Amino acid sequence: MSKPESYASVWDAIADTPGQAANLRSRAELMQKIAARLKQHGWTQAEAAIHCGVTQPRINDLLRGRVSRFSLDALVNIATALGCRVRFDLEAA
Repeated sequence: MSKPESYASVWDAIADTPGQAANLRSRAELMQKIAARLKQHGWTQAEAAIHCGVTQPRINDLLRGRVSRFSLDALVNIATALGCRVRFDLEAA
């Protein structure tokens, strides 16, 4: 029996390359921060959609964590529509 593989994160396990894993991780983190911001406002999904410049189903996808349905560009646009500034940090692996 072979030894099971271990990964540093779930993103490393499901991605084909380290670059894809980093992209998934970044999108997931940004989605969580946007969702927290929406919760702070206490908006319905329809209200959030208006403020974010997207449809209510897009907000639903975001709140349900459907990472594959969002690009980094789309998430940055949503965060900006909420009046947030998006910054990325680079650190050695």
